[in-house]
Amino acid sequence: MKHTMLATAAAALMALTPMAEAQDLKMSHVRPQGATIDVELRAFSEAVKEATGGDVSVNIFAASALGDYTTVQERISVGAIDMATQPAATAADRRMQISSFPYLAGNWEQARTVYGPGGVVREVMAGLYAEQDITMLAAYPVYFGGISLNVDNPQAGSVDPNGIKVRVPGIKSFQLTGEALGYIPSPIPFSEAFTAVQTGVVDGVIGSGAEGYYASFRDVTKTYIPANTHFEVWYMIISNESLAGLSDEDQAALKEQAAAFEATRWEVAEADQARNEQRLVDDLGATVVALSDEQLAAMAAKARADVWPAVLEDVGADWGQAILDKVAASN
Repeated sequence: MKHTMLATAAAALMALTPMAEAQDLKMSHVRPQGATIDVELRAFSEAVKEATGGDVSVNIFAASALGDYTTVQERISVGAIDMATQPAATAADRRMQISSFPYLAGNWEQARTVYGPGGVVREVMAGLYAEQDITMLAAYPVYFGGISLNVDNPQAGSVDPNGIKVRVPGIKSFQLTGEALGYIPSPIPFSEAFTAVQTGVVDGVIGSGAEGYYASFRDVTKTYIPANTHFEVWYMIISNESLAGLSDEDQAALKEQAAAFEATRWEVAEADQARNEQRLVDDLGATVVALSDEQLAAMAAKARADVWPAVLEDVGADWGQAILDKVAASN
């Protein structure tokens, strides 16, 4: 009887004592398995597991297996999905378009100043995510964007109308950028974009860069124009609910590994872009059009003149202009 009472008391005490439990976090991203981001996130996952002594496992779900990135961001906001590394979903907040403003940065050094640690846009985006109950852990620089075509474009360096129809994301800044550069933009969901190019509904795509086109449009890319349309940056985000479910020590370890993940990416991203542009040539036989500094400057000037005012109205003119002023000052 005495042993039974002791066992019961011990069981009751254990029930009242918090037990350290391993946390399994689901991480979504938009690229296929084996793509650069997939490889890098799996390395991040291993680093987190080691840093937390096995307390935290980050399980990677590639190719939007948990849903379109807009849906994923919404689900992270309510705690239904833990994490993602992906583009910002502007459907949740139009102001997030500030991250993909065309020609906001002109080179990699400027991009790091704007989007890297302490950067103007990075801090703004962290605040916008916070309003959705999401914590930004890191920025992930991907590439400067370009134009993928399944046809030739004899006037690739011009901003004059060319009659070429291209798929663009359903984001105002991309639609207007397509028009500014002489194309006929057609908003089409990403899931339908490849088929649209393959069947001739459109002649190409604006909204990604060499890595994205190689990963998702390799069979329909005959011409690549590195027009530097925008700087593509994704964000590693986590649900506030999921983050709060970790111990203080594990939270600190997760944030430390996220910072290391980002720092490493900034060191290799520019070379990665060049490598992927060359892959389009070597593996696919595509033509990569060389643009002069003067042509790129003309494209940037046209986009800033035509696109910026319209998108500023969409995000809030005073709010957006204040950010653009800070960006100009930082560069």
